[in-house]
Amino acid sequence: MKNLKLKKLKKILKNLQSTVVAYSGGLDSTFLLKVAIDTLGKDNVVAVTAISETYPASEYKEARLLAKKIGARLVTIHTDELEDEPFKSNPVNRCYYCKSELFRKLSSIAKQYKKTAVLDGTNHDDLKDVRHGRKAAAEYGVKSPLLEAGLTKNDIRRYSKALGLSTHDKPSFACLASRIPFGSAISAGDLTKVDAAEGFLKRLGFKQVRVRLHKDIARIEILGKDFIKAVRSSGRITAGMRRMGFVYVTLDLAGYRTGSMHEASIDKI
Repeated sequence: MKNLKLKKLKKILKNLQSTVVAYSGGLDSTFLLKVAIDTLGKDNVVAVTAISETYPASEYKEARLLAKKIGARLVTIHTDELEDEPFKSNPVNRCYYCKSELFRKLSSIAKQYKKTAVLDGTNHDDLKDVRHGRKAAAEYGVKSPLLEAGLTKNDIRRYSKALGLSTHDKPSFACLASRIPFGSAISAGDLTKVDAAEGFLKRLGFKQVRVRLHKDIARIEILGKDFIKAVRSSGRITAGMRRMGFVYVTLDLAGYRTGSMHEASIDKI
């Protein structure tokens, strides 16, 4: 009974016959890629990783190593979100423009490699959050087999561990643009600043972290269990953040959560 969702996922993939997988190296897309290869064979699956200013170089390096370990054919593309004025202006539906750019290119790759479907790693838990990228997925016919199979984040972690995937306990990650308040223009400099700040905190031992950028304020989101550690390390954290250009450094007492930028714009959605 415990493996019904996994069986359903494999059945969905078999019916597709061949696929292009939008692959970031995160928990969901790595699991999807692994199951797709195990089900369809590596010749029928192409993993595509998109590189841009919104995607940290460290994530790409890890994704590339994981793809090699899985035995996947990896294609790397470049997306130019910051050349797109609607994306750069950072409206509440910013993700729609980002995903439109990505899925347009993935659709072309599917035609180039003669694959029948483009897949993303959306899962059932993602329905709880605001996901404007779903509109772009529908427009380009992108399929979400994890969602279709009813797989939750906990399901994916459990199955990933059983499959020996190192991503089974990897923290959730979202594109760096999600750290910028809606309505504030996105710049390459701000994305680099946020990436450096989060990397600094991770090196201090904070595994799940977001640094939300509010002009010269760094609003840090971490897990509640790490609050005491953050307070004890406050001097070091503040000094490090100020070296990166932040004037004020704050700890969000609500803790880490996905989509927190939507809390200030819920009336605009």
